[in-house]
Amino acid sequence: MKISYIFCTLIFALLFNGCVASNQTDLTHSVKYDMTNINYKAAEKLLLDAKLPLESAVIMATVVNIDDIENSSTLGRLISEQMSARFIQAKMNVIEMKFRENVYIKQNTGELMLTREIGKIAKTHSANAIIVGTYAVANSAVYVNIKIINPSTNVAIAATDYVLPMNRDVEDMIGRKSRF
Repeated sequence: MKISYIFCTLIFALLFNGCVASNQTDLTHSVKYDMTNINYKAAEKLLLDAKLPLESAVIMATVVNIDDIENSSTLGRLISEQMSARFIQAKMNVIEMKFRENVYIKQNTGELMLTREIGKIAKTHSANAIIVGTYAVANSAVYVNIKIINPSTNVAIAATDYVLPMNRDVEDMIGRKSRF
């Protein structure tokens, strides 16, 4: 009786400890994530929803801060670069705007698409779509919105929203002093 009581107590303690360790691991994984994978999944959703033909000409604007659309950050530029990469991998012709003279490029910000210029730029480059986006910084996350715009009508043909949990890397990329 005494041995089975000790045995049961030991088994219960091991199981309980495993549950606690498991929850701690889950919590750790929720803070650490693969931003590239998240951005790729968002790009894939846009590709599916927009139903663009293969090898469509696409322009990617820099994802900007929703509170200051004339500014971006390392985070906004990285999101744009990763989205572009996924569109290229999906056989889209992504027009590289860094080498164009007629796009508003603000130093340390990226390629910004001004509304009055979108149609003109798209026509000049025969673009079928322009990808634009914003991000909003909150206390525990960054909320991202990306849209594919038909440049001839200025109508959004696909959109997606997603959340990047705040961590040290994200804080560094938005220029916030790290709390982690």
